[in-house]
Amino acid sequence: MHHLITMVAGGSGILEHWLLGGNRFVVLRVHFDTEDLARTRIAANIDQLWEIVLSMHVLQSRAPNLVFEPWWRDVHARPGLRGTVTLLNSVNPPGSPYFPDFLTPFDEYGDLGSGIETVLRTPVRRLRNELVLLAEHRKLPTWVGALAEGRATALNRLGGWLREYHEQAIGPYEARIGRALAAHRAACARTLVTGGWDAVFAGLAPSMRWAAPVLEVDYPVDRDLVLAGRGLLLVPSFFCWRTPVMLADPELPPVLVYPIPHAPPWLGNPDPSGERAVPAALLGVTRTAVLEALDRESTTLELARRVGVAPATISHHTGVLREAGLILTTRVANLALHSLTDLGRALLDGGP
Repeated sequence: MHHLITMVAGGSGILEHWLLGGNRFVVLRVHFDTEDLARTRIAANIDQLWEIVLSMHVLQSRAPNLVFEPWWRDVHARPGLRGTVTLLNSVNPPGSPYFPDFLTPFDEYGDLGSGIETVLRTPVRRLRNELVLLAEHRKLPTWVGALAEGRATALNRLGGWLREYHEQAIGPYEARIGRALAAHRAACARTLVTGGWDAVFAGLAPSMRWAAPVLEVDYPVDRDLVLAGRGLLLVPSFFCWRTPVMLADPELPPVLVYPIPHAPPWLGNPDPSGERAVPAALLGVTRTAVLEALDRESTTLELARRVGVAPATISHHTGVLREAGLILTTRVANLALHSLTDLGRALLDGGP
Protein backbone atom coordinates (compact mmCIF):
# COMPACT_ATOMS: atom_id res chain seq x y z
CA MET A 1 0.00 0.00 0.00
CA HIS A 2 1.08 3.57 -0.61
CA HIS A 3 1.67 5.84 2.30
CA LEU A 4 0.67 9.43 2.93
CA ILE A 5 2.75 12.55 3.51
CA THR A 6 2.09 16.27 3.29
CA MET A 7 3.96 19.12 1.64
CA VAL A 8 3.32 22.82 1.33
CA ALA A 9 2.14 23.80 -2.14
CA GLY A 10 2.25 27.24 -3.68
CA GLY A 11 -0.19 29.63 -2.04
CA SER A 12 -1.17 30.16 1.56
CA GLY A 13 -3.31 27.54 3.24
CA ILE A 14 -2.90 24.82 0.60
CA LEU A 15 -1.42 21.41 1.41
CA GLU A 16 -0.40 18.70 -0.97
CA HIS A 17 -0.73 15.14 0.27
CA TRP A 18 1.61 12.95 -1.77
CA LEU A 19 1.24 9.20 -1.98
CA LEU A 20 4.59 7.54 -2.58
CA GLY A 21 5.28 3.83 -2.77
CA GLY A 22 8.04 1.77 -1.23
CA ASN A 23 10.21 2.42 1.81
CA ARG A 24 12.13 5.46 0.59
CA PHE A 25 11.91 7.26 3.92
CA VAL A 26 14.25 10.07 4.85
CA VAL A 27 13.61 12.38 7.80
CA LEU A 28 11.25 15.13 8.88
CA ARG A 29 12.82 17.10 11.72
CA VAL A 30 10.42 18.84 14.13
CA HIS A 31 12.26 21.47 16.17
CA PHE A 32 11.01 22.16 19.72
CA ASP A 33 11.86 24.73 22.34
CA THR A 34 10.77 24.77 25.99
CA GLU A 35 7.55 26.60 25.18
CA ASP A 36 6.72 24.07 22.44
CA LEU A 37 7.03 21.15 24.86
CA ALA A 38 4.74 22.95 27.32
CA ARG A 39 2.13 23.33 24.54
CA THR A 40 2.44 19.85 23.06
CA ARG A 41 -0.50 17.57 23.74
CA ILE A 42 -2.12 14.34 22.56
CA ALA A 43 -5.57 14.52 20.96
CA ALA A 44 -8.18 13.32 23.45
CA ASN A 45 -10.57 11.80 20.91
CA ILE A 46 -10.72 9.91 17.63
CA ASP A 47 -10.23 12.33 14.74
CA GLN A 48 -13.12 11.00 12.71
CA LEU A 49 -12.30 12.74 9.43
CA TRP A 50 -8.69 11.59 9.42
CA GLU A 51 -9.92 8.04 10.09
CA ILE A 52 -12.37 8.35 7.18
CA VAL A 53 -9.72 9.60 4.76
CA LEU A 54 -7.00 7.18 5.85
CA SER A 55 -9.32 4.18 6.02
CA MET A 56 -10.39 4.87 2.44
CA HIS A 57 -6.74 4.59 1.41
CA VAL A 58 -6.60 1.21 3.17
CA LEU A 59 -9.89 0.17 1.57
CA GLN A 60 -8.62 1.00 -1.94
CA SER A 61 -5.43 -1.04 -1.53
CA ARG A 62 -5.28 -4.37 -3.32
CA ALA A 63 -3.29 -6.10 -0.60
CA PRO A 64 -4.00 -4.53 2.79
CA ASN A 65 -1.84 -5.10 5.84
CA LEU A 66 -2.88 -8.26 7.69
CA VAL A 67 -4.01 -6.12 10.62
CA PHE A 68 -6.67 -4.47 8.43
CA GLU A 69 -7.51 -7.43 6.22
CA PRO A 70 -10.61 -8.60 8.20
CA TRP A 71 -11.99 -5.04 8.16
CA TRP A 72 -11.11 -4.70 4.45
CA ARG A 73 -13.05 -7.89 3.61
CA ASP A 74 -15.97 -6.94 5.82
CA VAL A 75 -16.38 -3.45 4.34
CA HIS A 76 -15.89 -4.64 0.75
CA ALA A 77 -18.77 -7.06 1.36
CA ARG A 78 -21.17 -4.16 1.94
CA PRO A 79 -22.67 -3.54 -1.53
CA GLY A 80 -24.62 -0.50 -0.37
CA LEU A 81 -21.37 1.33 0.33
CA ARG A 82 -19.87 1.05 -3.14
CA GLY A 83 -21.65 4.04 -4.62
CA THR A 84 -20.68 6.26 -1.70
CA VAL A 85 -17.03 5.18 -1.94
CA THR A 86 -17.03 5.88 -5.69
CA LEU A 87 -18.34 9.39 -5.12
CA LEU A 88 -15.89 10.14 -2.30
CA ASN A 89 -13.06 8.83 -4.47
CA SER A 90 -13.68 11.86 -6.68
CA VAL A 91 -12.13 14.10 -4.01
CA ASN A 92 -10.07 11.47 -2.16
CA PRO A 93 -8.79 9.48 -5.13
CA PRO A 94 -6.97 6.17 -4.63
CA GLY A 95 -3.43 6.18 -5.95
CA SER A 96 -3.42 9.91 -6.69
CA PRO A 97 -0.43 12.02 -5.61
CA TYR A 98 -2.85 14.61 -4.18
CA PHE A 99 -6.04 15.00 -2.21
CA PRO A 100 -7.45 18.29 -0.84
CA ASP A 101 -6.70 19.03 2.78
CA PHE A 102 -10.11 20.61 3.43
CA LEU A 103 -11.20 16.99 3.98
CA THR A 104 -9.15 16.88 7.19
CA PRO A 105 -9.68 20.23 8.96
CA PHE A 106 -7.94 20.96 12.22
CA ASP A 107 -10.25 19.91 15.05
CA GLU A 108 -8.99 19.62 18.61
CA TYR A 109 -11.81 17.25 19.51
CA GLY A 110 -12.17 15.21 16.31
CA ASP A 111 -15.98 15.07 16.52
CA LEU A 112 -17.68 13.79 13.35
CA GLY A 113 -20.50 16.33 13.33
CA SER A 114 -18.35 19.39 13.99
CA GLY A 115 -15.67 18.11 11.60
CA ILE A 116 -18.15 17.76 8.74
CA GLU A 117 -19.60 21.17 9.53
CA THR A 118 -16.08 22.60 9.27
CA VAL A 119 -15.66 20.93 5.87
CA LEU A 120 -18.96 22.41 4.71
CA ARG A 121 -17.87 25.88 5.87
CA THR A 122 -14.63 25.79 3.89
CA PRO A 123 -14.21 29.18 2.15
CA VAL A 124 -15.02 29.06 -1.56
CA ARG A 125 -11.58 30.35 -2.51
CA ARG A 126 -9.92 27.50 -0.66
CA LEU A 127 -12.30 24.93 -2.16
CA ARG A 128 -11.57 26.23 -5.63
CA ASN A 129 -7.79 26.36 -5.17
CA GLU A 130 -7.51 22.87 -3.76
CA LEU A 131 -9.85 21.31 -6.32
CA VAL A 132 -7.92 23.01 -9.13
CA LEU A 133 -4.80 21.30 -7.77
CA LEU A 134 -6.68 18.00 -7.69
CA ALA A 135 -7.76 18.49 -11.31
CA GLU A 136 -4.10 18.62 -12.31
CA HIS A 137 -3.77 14.99 -11.25
CA ARG A 138 -7.03 13.47 -12.48
CA LYS A 139 -10.16 14.23 -14.45
CA LEU A 140 -12.96 15.28 -12.13
CA PRO A 141 -16.68 14.56 -12.53
CA THR A 142 -18.96 17.49 -13.24
CA TRP A 143 -20.42 17.62 -9.71
CA VAL A 144 -17.00 18.64 -8.35
CA GLY A 145 -17.33 21.89 -10.30
CA ALA A 146 -20.37 22.78 -8.19
CA LEU A 147 -18.36 21.88 -5.07
CA ALA A 148 -15.55 24.20 -6.18
CA GLU A 149 -18.09 27.01 -6.47
CA GLY A 150 -19.24 26.38 -2.91
CA ARG A 151 -22.80 25.49 -3.90
CA ALA A 152 -24.82 24.35 -0.91
CA THR A 153 -26.28 21.34 -2.74
CA ALA A 154 -22.85 19.92 -3.58
CA LEU A 155 -21.48 20.62 -0.10
CA ASN A 156 -24.45 18.99 1.60
CA ARG A 157 -24.08 15.94 -0.62
CA LEU A 158 -20.43 15.67 0.33
CA GLY A 159 -21.38 15.88 4.00
CA GLY A 160 -23.98 13.16 3.51
CA TRP A 161 -21.48 10.86 1.79
CA LEU A 162 -18.96 11.35 4.58
CA ARG A 163 -21.62 10.47 7.16
CA GLU A 164 -22.74 7.44 5.13
CA TYR A 165 -19.18 6.15 4.79
CA HIS A 166 -18.56 6.65 8.51
CA GLU A 167 -21.80 4.89 9.40
CA GLN A 168 -20.88 1.77 7.44
CA ALA A 169 -17.08 1.64 7.43
CA ILE A 170 -16.13 3.22 10.77
CA GLY A 171 -19.20 3.26 12.99
CA PRO A 172 -19.66 -0.53 13.40
CA TYR A 173 -16.07 -0.80 14.61
CA GLU A 174 -15.83 2.51 16.45
CA ALA A 175 -16.06 1.01 19.93
CA ARG A 176 -13.10 -1.27 19.28
CA ILE A 177 -11.17 1.46 17.47
CA GLY A 178 -11.93 3.85 20.31
CA ARG A 179 -10.74 1.39 22.96
CA ALA A 180 -7.49 0.80 21.06
CA LEU A 181 -6.87 4.54 20.82
CA ALA A 182 -7.91 5.08 24.44
CA ALA A 183 -5.47 2.40 25.61
CA HIS A 184 -2.69 4.04 23.60
CA ARG A 185 -3.48 7.49 25.00
CA ALA A 186 -3.62 6.09 28.54
CA ALA A 187 -0.22 4.47 28.08
CA CYS A 188 1.18 7.77 26.77
CA ALA A 189 -0.34 9.62 29.74
CA ARG A 190 1.25 7.24 32.23
CA THR A 191 4.58 7.55 30.43
CA LEU A 192 4.32 11.34 30.43
CA VAL A 193 3.72 11.40 34.18
CA THR A 194 6.62 9.09 34.99
CA GLY A 195 9.15 10.02 32.32
CA GLY A 196 8.12 13.26 30.60
CA TRP A 197 8.03 13.92 26.88
CA ASP A 198 11.45 12.29 26.46
CA ALA A 199 9.90 8.96 27.42
CA VAL A 200 6.71 9.51 25.38
CA PHE A 201 8.66 10.25 22.20
CA ALA A 202 10.97 7.30 22.87
CA GLY A 203 7.88 5.10 23.03
CA LEU A 204 6.84 6.15 19.51
CA ALA A 205 9.88 4.43 17.96
CA PRO A 206 10.78 3.16 15.43
CA SER A 207 9.01 5.64 13.12
CA MET A 208 10.00 8.54 15.42
CA ARG A 209 13.20 9.26 17.32
CA TRP A 210 13.73 11.96 19.96
CA ALA A 211 17.11 13.67 20.09
CA ALA A 212 16.25 16.75 22.17
CA PRO A 213 15.23 19.29 21.05
CA VAL A 214 14.45 17.62 17.70
CA LEU A 215 11.89 14.93 16.92
CA GLU A 216 12.96 12.96 13.84
CA VAL A 217 10.13 11.31 11.91
CA ASP A 218 10.41 8.81 9.05
CA TYR A 219 9.21 10.71 6.00
CA PRO A 220 9.50 10.40 2.23
CA VAL A 221 11.04 13.89 1.87
CA ASP A 222 13.77 15.65 3.80
CA ARG A 223 12.20 18.52 5.68
CA ASP A 224 12.45 20.74 8.76
CA LEU A 225 9.54 22.17 10.75
CA VAL A 226 10.26 24.80 13.41
CA LEU A 227 7.35 24.97 15.86
CA ALA A 228 8.33 28.46 17.10
CA GLY A 229 6.34 28.30 20.33
CA ARG A 230 3.12 26.90 18.80
CA GLY A 231 3.47 23.42 20.27
CA LEU A 232 2.41 20.23 18.51
CA LEU A 233 -0.86 18.31 18.51
CA LEU A 234 -0.14 14.58 18.34
CA VAL A 235 -3.05 12.68 16.81
CA PRO A 236 -2.87 8.90 17.20
CA SER A 237 -4.69 7.22 14.33
CA PHE A 238 -6.05 3.72 13.91
CA PHE A 239 -5.97 3.65 10.10
CA CYS A 240 -2.76 5.61 9.58
CA TRP A 241 -0.25 3.10 8.29
CA ARG A 242 3.55 2.95 8.08
CA THR A 243 4.49 6.63 8.20
CA PRO A 244 3.11 9.64 10.12
CA VAL A 245 1.28 12.48 8.38
CA MET A 246 2.32 16.07 8.98
CA LEU A 247 0.18 19.09 8.22
CA ALA A 248 2.76 21.45 6.81
CA ASP A 249 0.72 24.56 6.07
CA PRO A 250 2.30 27.35 8.17
CA GLU A 251 -1.14 28.94 8.59
CA LEU A 252 -2.43 25.88 10.48
CA PRO A 253 -1.53 24.73 13.98
CA PRO A 254 1.11 21.97 13.70
CA VAL A 255 -0.43 18.50 13.74
CA LEU A 256 1.28 15.13 13.52
CA VAL A 257 -0.98 12.16 12.75
CA TYR A 258 0.76 8.86 13.50
CA PRO A 259 -0.11 5.13 13.52
CA ILE A 260 -0.71 3.30 16.77
CA PRO A 261 0.49 -0.28 17.27
CA HIS A 262 -2.16 -2.91 16.61
CA ALA A 263 -2.98 -6.30 18.01
CA PRO A 264 -3.65 -8.46 14.91
CA PRO A 265 -6.92 -10.02 16.16
CA TRP A 266 -8.57 -6.64 16.81
CA LEU A 267 -11.45 -7.71 14.55
CA GLY A 268 -11.56 -11.29 15.75
CA ASN A 269 -15.34 -11.32 15.51
CA PRO A 270 -16.26 -10.22 11.95
CA ASP A 271 -19.85 -9.59 13.02
CA PRO A 272 -19.82 -6.02 14.41
CA SER A 273 -23.01 -6.71 16.34
CA GLY A 274 -21.51 -9.68 18.14
CA GLU A 275 -19.66 -7.74 20.80
CA ARG A 276 -22.85 -5.88 21.72
CA ALA A 277 -24.92 -8.98 22.38
CA VAL A 278 -24.00 -9.79 25.98
CA PRO A 279 -23.93 -6.19 27.33
CA ALA A 280 -27.12 -5.32 25.48
CA ALA A 281 -28.90 -8.36 26.89
CA LEU A 282 -27.88 -7.41 30.41
CA LEU A 283 -28.16 -3.64 30.30
CA GLY A 284 -30.35 -2.71 27.35
CA VAL A 285 -29.35 -1.00 24.12
CA THR A 286 -29.13 2.58 25.44
CA ARG A 287 -26.97 1.80 28.47
CA THR A 288 -24.73 -0.34 26.27
CA ALA A 289 -24.41 2.61 23.90
CA VAL A 290 -23.45 4.82 26.84
CA LEU A 291 -20.71 2.37 27.85
CA GLU A 292 -19.41 2.17 24.28
CA ALA A 293 -19.37 5.95 24.02
CA LEU A 294 -17.13 6.09 27.09
CA ASP A 295 -14.03 5.05 25.13
CA ARG A 296 -12.80 8.38 26.52
CA GLU A 297 -13.72 10.44 29.59
CA SER A 298 -16.83 12.44 28.72
CA THR A 299 -19.21 14.98 30.17
CA THR A 300 -22.94 14.36 30.35
CA LEU A 301 -23.57 16.68 27.38
CA GLU A 302 -20.91 14.95 25.28
CA LEU A 303 -22.46 11.56 26.04
CA ALA A 304 -25.93 12.85 25.15
CA ARG A 305 -24.64 14.06 21.78
CA ARG A 306 -22.86 10.80 20.99
CA VAL A 307 -25.69 8.51 22.06
CA GLY A 308 -28.40 10.75 20.64
CA VAL A 309 -30.63 11.12 23.69
CA ALA A 310 -31.50 13.98 26.04
CA PRO A 311 -29.03 14.97 28.81
CA ALA A 312 -31.64 14.14 31.45
CA THR A 313 -31.91 10.61 30.03
CA ILE A 314 -28.12 10.26 30.06
CA SER A 315 -28.04 11.37 33.70
CA HIS A 316 -30.51 8.62 34.59
CA HIS A 317 -28.52 5.93 32.76
CA THR A 318 -25.16 7.06 34.14
CA GLY A 319 -26.64 6.89 37.64
CA VAL A 320 -27.66 3.26 37.10
CA LEU A 321 -24.29 2.36 35.55
CA ARG A 322 -22.45 4.08 38.38
CA GLU A 323 -24.42 2.15 41.01
CA ALA A 324 -23.54 -1.07 39.15
CA GLY A 325 -19.84 -0.19 39.34
CA LEU A 326 -19.46 0.04 35.55
CA ILE A 327 -18.58 3.73 35.37
CA LEU A 328 -16.95 6.31 37.59
CA THR A 329 -18.16 9.90 37.81
CA THR A 330 -15.96 12.71 39.09
CA ARG A 331 -16.74 16.42 39.29
CA VAL A 332 -14.50 19.21 38.03
CA ALA A 333 -16.02 22.61 38.75
CA ASN A 334 -19.61 22.28 37.51
CA LEU A 335 -18.90 19.41 35.10
CA ALA A 336 -19.58 15.73 35.71
CA LEU A 337 -16.91 13.63 34.00
CA HIS A 338 -17.75 9.97 33.34
CA SER A 339 -15.27 7.17 32.61
CA LEU A 340 -15.31 3.38 32.43
CA THR A 341 -14.21 1.32 35.41
CA ASP A 342 -12.19 -1.85 34.86
CA LEU A 343 -15.43 -3.81 35.32
CA GLY A 344 -17.23 -1.76 32.68
CA ARG A 345 -14.36 -2.18 30.20
CA ALA A 346 -14.20 -5.93 30.88
CA LEU A 347 -17.94 -6.25 30.21
CA LEU A 348 -17.58 -4.50 26.85
CA ASP A 349 -14.50 -6.52 25.91
CA GLY A 350 -16.07 -9.80 26.91
CA GLY A 351 -13.36 -10.36 29.52
CA PRO A 352 -13.67 -12.09 32.88
